[in-house]
Amino acid sequence: MAISSPLSLQAYALTKRHGAITAVDGLSFEVRPGVVTGFLGPNGAGKSTTLRMFLGLDRPSSGAATIGGLRAAELPHPARVVGAMLDARSVHPRRSAREHLWAAARAAGIPRSRVDETLEMVGLADAGGRPAGEFSLGMKQRLGIATALIGDPGIVIFDEPLNGLDPEGIRWARALMRRLAAEGRTVLFSSHLMGEMEVTADHLIVIHRGTLIADEPLTSFIDSRTTAWVRVRTPDAAGLTRALRSARLSTAPDPAHPDALRVRDASPDQVGHLAATAGVEVSELTLVRDSLEDAFLRMTTLDRKAA
Repeated sequence: MAISSPLSLQAYALTKRHGAITAVDGLSFEVRPGVVTGFLGPNGAGKSTTLRMFLGLDRPSSGAATIGGLRAAELPHPARVVGAMLDARSVHPRRSAREHLWAAARAAGIPRSRVDETLEMVGLADAGGRPAGEFSLGMKQRLGIATALIGDPGIVIFDEPLNGLDPEGIRWARALMRRLAAEGRTVLFSSHLMGEMEVTADHLIVIHRGTLIADEPLTSFIDSRTTAWVRVRTPDAAGLTRALRSARLSTAPDPAHPDALRVRDASPDQVGHLAATAGVEVSELTLVRDSLEDAFLRMTTLDRKAA
């Protein structure tokens, strides 16, 4: 279902202190509808605290976290506006999945028919009568996602939604978030699984020590903070090295592949042409770019050194 009046999340100089410790320090950003926004940061960076302030579960020390311009406590029908999963384990173990969702629906004034719709949506239709205490971690994750979606909200917030999911479940969750965004909803999720973040998120917000260090499209984040090289395999490494150096290209061993060389500042076509001209046999030519994990670790490491 398309969302007619999409809302965004906004943080304005958002700060949270616990005594002498500043968990979140002057964060300002906006999470917009129609894209999947990934929320990244090392453990202890302030991600969960930030999400809790958006939902009104923690009070900011200063600044504001708003939903469509309103604080969570000011929303007239919060479950219909924003749905969140912060801890999928927070469900009564003797309550069935269906009972759990009906309690959430009843509290929000949502029709009972929505319960079965939501169970079907998350793949728990056949397990709706089972006690949640019998669920695997992956099933609890699905139930947590169902709870977030019970009010058909325009904004969804997921804290580590992929934990405990098997490969099929991860693919399902990725497709769900993309579908929600395609419907015009605002989707914000955190994850420590960098590979999944890289194939799921359109935009990244990165924090470290409670401060904002990046707010940009995923592709821009990776391109501006990574390097690319050509991996080349050959039975004549010495001959290829001579050919490349004659063209003023440097080579280095590839630590991940002992039988390969890394060539920087060149394209696969260029390396292949030089090898063919020199009569050197080549068994692989691959353009390799650093991953999101490489970019993230490099960025947070530099931030630690600068502190």
